[in-house]
Amino acid sequence: MRQSFLMNDRIYLRAVEPEDMDVMYEMENDPSMWDISNFTVPYSRYVLRQYIEGSQCDVFADKQLRLMIVGKSDHCILGTIDITDFVPLHSRGEVGIAVHKDYRQQGYATDALKLLCEYAFDFLSLSQLYAHVAVDNEVCMKLFTSCGFVQCGLLKNWLQVGGCYKDAVLFQYLNPKKQK
Repeated sequence: MRQSFLMNDRIYLRAVEPEDMDVMYEMENDPSMWDISNFTVPYSRYVLRQYIEGSQCDVFADKQLRLMIVGKSDHCILGTIDITDFVPLHSRGEVGIAVHKDYRQQGYATDALKLLCEYAFDFLSLSQLYAHVAVDNEVCMKLFTSCGFVQCGLLKNWLQVGGCYKDAVLFQYLNPKKQK
């Protein structure tokens, strides 16, 4: 069994710390990210502080898990990765990932997603992970496909962006160790 989860030679994933407030505030309030989320208003520092203080960093208790993506060489925060909408009964959760604009297209999202999947399947023993991706987000579609997710559905008019609706692809990754 692997001795260390959530780490590779370039990055590590860690729990959210109070010191992450400024980066989270910047990323959560970046309007270019809103079309891939369910946000309807900007987040205040107060709300983010409550989230950080209230989180137990336990997916089973919180029904979600947010981890910071951190560069191993300089400990710089590169983004966030989440498991949300966790349903213990069915052992599944939705994956979300956001890489800071300064660190995109450098392979960090792939590293983070592979680490999260490994942790979810090999340590948490989840049955499956899934993601919704806008049909026109080719970069994100390639990311999930390259990490083992399979396109399993098309959700018509799933995302509202700028007053228009977009279709979303439903991706799913089943834990290989739990398949019949």
